[in-house]
Amino acid sequence: MAIRLSLFLFLVMFTYSEAELGSPIETQMTFYFHDYSGGPNATVIQINAPADELPDFTKFGAMFVTDDPITKELHSSSSQVARGQGLYVTSSLDGSNTHILMSIVFTDEEYGGSTLEIQSSNVQLERVLEVPIVGGTRKFRLARGYATFETLYFNETLHYSVLQCNVTVLHYSPARFQVS
Repeated sequence: MAIRLSLFLFLVMFTYSEAELGSPIETQMTFYFHDYSGGPNATVIQINAPADELPDFTKFGAMFVTDDPITKELHSSSSQVARGQGLYVTSSLDGSNTHILMSIVFTDEEYGGSTLEIQSSNVQLERVLEVPIVGGTRKFRLARGYATFETLYFNETLHYSVLQCNVTVLHYSPARFQVS
């Protein structure tokens, strides 16, 4: 009897929670990651290699930390809207796959303090990379969706690249989460 009552209460709470969330909101965004993998202002560094060496993205077990500026427009001088902060690990013996754990941490007025969370294992050096969005915070609570990354510019001498990121995410209105 106690198990049936517990199950009933759980189902009532679950149903009530779903009703309170309402319909998900779809948000689509495009922005640009500015990635510096070398030089004194590097935004990507290999954490298990000597500091004076350039990153080796194809070495099994290579680990990288990143803190890329993200802008609204293609040029690095355009307004910054977020930071791309996280880890990459080359996770295949032949160096072809990378595991990605990244937070897009918004710093602009519209989404400031909110995050989108990415977790994925992907083939490196594909023209377009698709990754899942597995969560978020603040304005993106309970987020799910996907993002695509495409390298638009690469300068080997400067170790600088620009990646276009297109995001499609479903989330719920933050007003639904207000504590009374």
